[in-house]
Amino acid sequence: MRKVLADSPIANNYMKTCPSQKRMYPTEEIAEDALIEAHMRFEYGKQGGPIAVYLCGDCGHFHFTSQGIPNKKLREHIESGKMKTQKLAHQWESKIKKRF
Repeated sequence: MRKVLADSPIANNYMKTCPSQKRMYPTEEIAEDALIEAHMRFEYGKQGGPIAVYLCGDCGHFHFTSQGIPNKKLREHIESGKMKTQKLAHQWESKIKKRF
């Protein structure tokens, strides 16, 4: 169990980076969840920001990309309206945290 935690991308409270200086995600599922979280927290606009994840040939981990076909999970979150609801919830959460 210790080895797994030591190999995680957030070991010791910092995010490891690839030789390309991009954040590394150990699995596609974790990368997709992080991609959705990023879209929930930041305003990328219609043509900006990451839209998919890919497996890096240099480090063997997953990264975000702004090129190619949009990720299926991200697209489903946007099209179903979940993203809009989650963004609104995050905005309210941030407002409440600032007050207390």
